[in-house]
Amino acid sequence: MTLSEENYLKAIYHLSDTEGKGVSTNKLAEAMETKASSATDMIKKLADKSFVNYKKYQGVKLTKEGRLIAASVVRKHRLWEVFLVEKLNFNWDEVHEVAEQLEHVKSEKLIEELDAYLDFPTVDPHGDPIPDKYGEIQADKKVLLSSLKPGEKGICVGLEDTSKEFLQYLDKIKISLGIELKVLEKEPFDNSVVLQFNDQQLTVSAFTTTNIYVRKS
Repeated sequence: MTLSEENYLKAIYHLSDTEGKGVSTNKLAEAMETKASSATDMIKKLADKSFVNYKKYQGVKLTKEGRLIAASVVRKHRLWEVFLVEKLNFNWDEVHEVAEQLEHVKSEKLIEELDAYLDFPTVDPHGDPIPDKYGEIQADKKVLLSSLKPGEKGICVGLEDTSKEFLQYLDKIKISLGIELKVLEKEPFDNSVVLQFNDQQLTVSAFTTTNIYVRKS
């Protein structure tokens, strides 16, 4: 497996998770920031190695073996993110680029020891689930903050948007994983929400509430 092949499999994995159907060549090319023709060439290579199935107009899907490889890359990425935040004191908006490099480490023993050293975490610093060594993910009953009604509470357990800008914004307003958020009011005009947390009240935008996952408390 080349680094590029692993990156393509990981991209298909992420796009498949959000769409639940075959991933189009154009969407894959967009995710990889390349031309559709280049994405098509790589899809053919991956298909020849039995990592994906591809049918014209139906998109590309991971095979069982391809999904396992992709999940392994995602697992390494998210474990390294936990390590960087918990052990090396990185901020959660700093870890993605570093983990992108570390996720291609080949040593399975290193990753298993890392997992044990971190006490077998199930989520990364952004709340994204960490696949186990078999590619399985623990189901989590999470909902978007925007779905809560006034008076309801939820513990922040994950994010839809993990961009550096959004993470820095959440740091600025003091929202992080594990924080309990209570919806006080909803504004019908623009769907903004008044939240209560950490002994303060704050009005946040609809964009914010549709990018934070909570577990009802």
